[in-house]
Amino acid sequence: MVRTGSSRTWRAVFPLRPSEVMDLYPYEASRPLARSRRIRLPFLRPGLPLPGQRAVRAVLVGVPVVLVLLLWSASFDYERLSGVGRADSPSFDAPPTKAMVAAIQKEQRQLKAALGRKALSGNYIVIDVTNNRLCIRNGDRLLLKAICSTGSGIRLSEGEAGRAWQFDTPHGMFKVRQKIEDPLWKKPDWAFVEEKKPVPTNPEDRLEPGMMGEYGLHFGNGYLIHGTLYERLLGRSVTHGCVRLGRSDLKAVYEASKIGTPIIIY
Repeated sequence: MVRTGSSRTWRAVFPLRPSEVMDLYPYEASRPLARSRRIRLPFLRPGLPLPGQRAVRAVLVGVPVVLVLLLWSASFDYERLSGVGRADSPSFDAPPTKAMVAAIQKEQRQLKAALGRKALSGNYIVIDVTNNRLCIRNGDRLLLKAICSTGSGIRLSEGEAGRAWQFDTPHGMFKVRQKIEDPLWKKPDWAFVEEKKPVPTNPEDRLEPGMMGEYGLHFGNGYLIHGTLYERLLGRSVTHGCVRLGRSDLKAVYEASKIGTPIIIY
């Protein structure tokens, strides 16, 4: 028995006598004995009663076990809710079956047929009010692209409690309802209010020739595609809702259109 350190506790360091150790392990026997080091936790100090130590050890062992169980349970719920690992869930690695390919091809044929029924036949007019552009198309072919003018978006009011007008070009699907040569403008009430003139009672006082160019295509609610005296303003949003075109472009649109020609305005 050998006394270690300054404490009065005795430890059995070597089961053999020093002389036997010297013969077997001369290097180890020559090394000085190191002081025994212990990691002492404050809640496991020797003064703590035995039941208390057992409770602390149970908590230290039980908490990791509970955490592992909670993580395992959460992963199980995720797999059950998301369908991962189920026999009927699709696999991205599995090659498509013949039935799946046939179903996809059938759906594509149905969609293509529905799109064909919705497609426009013949010439149609497309008007972009944001960029003030008018196009004539036939299927995927572009037949004409022209600069136009569309609604200004200005709001005009007749006094504080009077009538009001909003000068926007309408958006949506329309069609040519009437084709007119040398259209005559019949000035509406807002034209006199805008000019700060009294609204005439005689209908003939409303007529003003030459203002709408050589052709006009009426597409409903008083809106037309027509010409203008102010071609320098083409490309700007300056109209009262109608679509203005230059002389040559207006003639091309008039000749390429017929009654019922679709007009798409967006």
